[in-house]
Amino acid sequence: MKKITSKELRKKWLDFYKSKGHEDIGSVSLIGDGETGVMFNVAGMQSLMPYLLGKKEHEKGKRLCNVQGCVRTVDIDNVGDETHLTFFEMMGNWSIGDYFKKEKTKWSFELLTKEFGLDPDKICATVFAGNEKVPRDDETAKLLEEVGVKKENIFFLNDNWWNLEGTVGTPCGPDNEWFYPKHDNKCCDTCDINCPCDRYVEIGNDVYMQFEQLGNGEYRELKQKNVDTGFGFERNLAILSGTTDCYMTDLFEKAISEIESFCGIKYGQDEETTKAMRIVCDHIRTSVMLIGDVKGILPSNVGAGYILRRLLRRAIRYIRKLGGNVELIEKIALSYIDDVYAEAYPLLGEKRDYIISEIKKEVTKFEKTLEQGMKEFEKLISNLKTFAPDVKTIAGQKAFRLFDTFGFPIELTIELAKENGYDVDVEGFNKAFENHQEQSRTASAGVFKGGLAERNETTAHLHTATHLLLASLKKILSDDIHQCGSNITPERLRFDFNFERKVLPEELKKIEDEVNKNINSAIEVVCEEMTLEDARKSGATGIFDNKYGEKVTVYTIGDVSKEICGGPHAKNTKDLGKFKIVKEESCGAGLRRIKAILE
Repeated sequence: MKKITSKELRKKWLDFYKSKGHEDIGSVSLIGDGETGVMFNVAGMQSLMPYLLGKKEHEKGKRLCNVQGCVRTVDIDNVGDETHLTFFEMMGNWSIGDYFKKEKTKWSFELLTKEFGLDPDKICATVFAGNEKVPRDDETAKLLEEVGVKKENIFFLNDNWWNLEGTVGTPCGPDNEWFYPKHDNKCCDTCDINCPCDRYVEIGNDVYMQFEQLGNGEYRELKQKNVDTGFGFERNLAILSGTTDCYMTDLFEKAISEIESFCGIKYGQDEETTKAMRIVCDHIRTSVMLIGDVKGILPSNVGAGYILRRLLRRAIRYIRKLGGNVELIEKIALSYIDDVYAEAYPLLGEKRDYIISEIKKEVTKFEKTLEQGMKEFEKLISNLKTFAPDVKTIAGQKAFRLFDTFGFPIELTIELAKENGYDVDVEGFNKAFENHQEQSRTASAGVFKGGLAERNETTAHLHTATHLLLASLKKILSDDIHQCGSNITPERLRFDFNFERKVLPEELKKIEDEVNKNINSAIEVVCEEMTLEDARKSGATGIFDNKYGEKVTVYTIGDVSKEICGGPHAKNTKDLGKFKIVKEESCGAGLRRIKAILE
């Protein structure tokens, strides 16, 4: 088996499926589109669901392929071992109502053996074992034998079944998973894919969307049968590079080299150092990808921006432990932008200076608080050891003080506590946080719902304009923007939102023009009362907690805006007049404020 580079692997995948009549559809944004219910795209097929469900016809036909970037942060704490990554890529190909099991089985085996050079005698596969409603997938098992998979390497498992959250009316079906051994050292005579020694690694999965879910465990054959294939890019690259360590591939080679050279250490010299190097390489790579994405986000204290902030700040802490600084962080980031992903993600090159600038800003911001916060944390641990040696849990109020006063994310406090042999009262932290939020609301109780100082026609019009302003900010600047505060008087509106930099004059002009375009479109403002759950399902934005009560009011302005809000509002956007921004300024760390009027 000849070792290949990441660029070669990417090309092999796409060229192979293009030769089978597939069209490369490219990679979509890492940021969730608001329709899938997830913050980030976590699978290559996610953006293709409307086509797989038969709701749309894809402009590029029925045979598609790509290499799709994904971000998955649910197991962020596991990053540091050989295989866990927060950003990863999926090599995918799809048949939308075209070919099915026969072609797919043949092509997957051909790709693995002839293109990737894997030993056909070592390739294993699993297929669906069947149940009382759906028979065993003997068809796929037979096809696997026909293409060259040894009969003794084919396993029937109950787990080989895919569905979409068990939802009635959606596709489901058996899948065929492909496995390959990490090495040839058997732990026992029966060492196979079911062995707990974990010698075999899953390298890909062919899902056959064959049935429609009817409920009560019943299924029927689909008219449009689909194939959804996903092969892990980093996992396959590791195997084809002759290693079990995803970080020992050319994806991370230069980043690791930069750390070794700068800090005078070696990858693999000891467990703690190696773990730290992996965390730094992974988190900085993901941060580069998120900032450099077509819907690029920035570090903030909420939503996707908070995940990005957490990744960067965790990387900063481990860089410090290794003896690095902001210069090293920049070198690592550039290794991905200039070398590893220059061809696959050219937008990173276009946004090169912007990405580095934003990373440096976050480093500078965190460095200021980290040193002081670390001293406070160490003082806290010292006091516990001295005055309460039997206490092994950091109180929630103490953890909240680290967060509120020193900018320590709760995850960082938990991580540091664990390193020192302590737990954290997370429930107590959450309670302290909620109490703080409640006090903040009480302190501003002098204003009415929606930030209105008083209610009349003028303020109702201004209030409606804030909805249009928020929609415009999301469209022009970033979909990650949300309202952080609002105050409306008869003279003007004031709107606070999360954004890490000054809004440029040309951007303000676009924002203003977008609002006025929607005003001039004479859109009816529709008011509906519904449950909080129904509001969520309808796509309304807002804070989904119990502060609203059981029923909420949702205001919809065409396809421009749909928000939970306390009102009052205009009946039609044409009543608002002309919208004009009079000032844009900072109102806190990572927060901007716009003041505007209606003429």
